[in-house]
Amino acid sequence: MGKEYAAIDDSMRAWIKRQHLFFVATAPRNDDGLINCSPKGLDSLAVLGPTTLAYADTGGSGIETVAHLKENGRITVMLCAFDGPPKIFRFYGVGRAVEPHEQGFTDLVKHFPTMPTIRNIVVVDVQTIRDSCGYGVPRYDFIADRDSLPNWAASKTDEELVAYRLEKNGSSLDGLPGLDVEAMADKSS
Repeated sequence: MGKEYAAIDDSMRAWIKRQHLFFVATAPRNDDGLINCSPKGLDSLAVLGPTTLAYADTGGSGIETVAHLKENGRITVMLCAFDGPPKIFRFYGVGRAVEPHEQGFTDLVKHFPTMPTIRNIVVVDVQTIRDSCGYGVPRYDFIADRDSLPNWAASKTDEELVAYRLEKNGSSLDGLPGLDVEAMADKSS
């Protein structure tokens, strides 16, 4: 059985910083809704405080996490060591997506390195932190971040990125509201 922690201390913060990959899990209230688990990378996770995490959501064709957070806020962030000693940390909490047109976005984005595109920042108020052994997690060597997203984003104008998000990110697969596409459209006008 793993240990429970009250807060993210300096040792845990340093361990988090060394990881190149993390996973985010959310689910809608509806029993028939799709549970979502998304891998994240690109140095997009930041520790904002002893019980606060945030990550820069660099985008994609789905919007499940944001839609689930808008509906119920439940989120789990999981990291596991792929090198060094085995270890897994899960951060259970309540999250919210802060979109570029919303108050606080400009201050939050300062916590991240320059990203190719950020469609929102997910802030997680961590309620429970648990570790586990990670003995079954394989060892991998990190080679490099993929350049696919930066290349894709560089090939788009700001207007094309907004059009893509308007088409792909307005609602989840279950029909829940995603990004505020009206605010995006207004901002791009």
